[in-house]
Amino acid sequence: MKADIHPTYVESVVTCSCGHVWNTRSTKAEMRVDVCSACHPYFTGEQRIVDTAGRVERFRRRYAKADSQTASTEA
Repeated sequence: MKADIHPTYVESVVTCSCGHVWNTRSTKAEMRVDVCSACHPYFTGEQRIVDTAGRVERFRRRYAKADSQTASTEA
């Protein structure tokens, strides 16, 4: 096997958007996540919307404006 081809494996700090912080080991020293076991509805038992407006909603809004402008110019 070749020597020195593997990335360094270091202590890393993972930070969730809810504020929960924990340590693990990874090739990256610092990571940020949107959802963790402290705030995900599956683990907490509460219901709330986790998904935020994404690309599909932006696409629909953009083309809804374009369709309304096209309809007004044709009339």
